[in-house]
Amino acid sequence: MPKLWNETIDKHRAAVRDAALDAMAKLVAEHGLVALTMSQIAERAGIGRATLYKYFPDAHAVLTAWHERQITTHLDQLAAAADPADPALVRLRAVLRTYARIQHHSAAAHHGGELATLLHRDEHVDRARRRLRDFIQDLLTEAAQAGDVRDDVPADELADYCLHALTAAGAAPGHDAMGRLVAVTLAGLRP
Repeated sequence: MPKLWNETIDKHRAAVRDAALDAMAKLVAEHGLVALTMSQIAERAGIGRATLYKYFPDAHAVLTAWHERQITTHLDQLAAAADPADPALVRLRAVLRTYARIQHHSAAAHHGGELATLLHRDEHVDRARRRLRDFIQDLLTEAAQAGDVRDDVPADELADYCLHALTAAGAAPGHDAMGRLVAVTLAGLRP
């Protein structure tokens, strides 16, 4: 097959997949998980049910794929927040601010309750947590080597501290409160 044909098919497949994931997210937001069916997802996505079944075996698979896409987007946002030209402490501060915003936005977008309970026990979440923790741990190690972050506590423990502390941003009443949480978290990292 010509390259152009393959690229066109790949784009079509990606568009169908994205349409199904977007439709599922809207349906869950409107009606919750209980009412979610493959027929509803297909109708909302503007595709046939048979087409949807070619991509996903059931509604839970659509939900999991949507969640994986959300997590990947969040991890990409965190990586983009850290300008490689900046010192480690500046990158760490940018990443922690971005993480707090993601936590706040996710909570505001009704990402809790039954949906979180269902999705956060899947393996893709564990992989993403490890990747995030390793990313922050590496920044902390580099900042500690520069003398900007305490080195009396192992970097993996400090990474856990940062992530757990900034989970509170999900309940923060606004941007000022999120900023204070980031400042308090960073204060705990000082040498």
